[in-house]
Amino acid sequence: MNLENTQVQMRKGILEFCILHIISRGEVYASDMLEELTSAKIIVVEGTLYPLLTRLRKAGLLEYKWVESNSGPPRKYYTITEEGKEFKNSLSNTWLQLVESASQIITKNNS
Repeated sequence: MNLENTQVQMRKGILEFCILHIISRGEVYASDMLEELTSAKIIVVEGTLYPLLTRLRKAGLLEYKWVESNSGPPRKYYTITEEGKEFKNSLSNTWLQLVESASQIITKNNS
């Protein structure tokens, strides 16, 4: 098995959850999301992020608005919808349960 592939799959599995958390803090531009994800060692590229944002928007979890920029073309800023907040909260509960379950398994004494 390839360790790096497994690590990438684990990170991809929580990408949607992390994006919803980032956006839930307030309006955010996609490059700011990429920067935060990268600094948290969740490596993602634009080619992954933009289709995911589109899917989340089509699912009714996100909205966006165009904002004029003094330094170039207009920018798309994302916000979370009420449905998105509920979805994020449900994922948060699932995450906490998974962390607890995984911790129970990986910390169990083998003796």
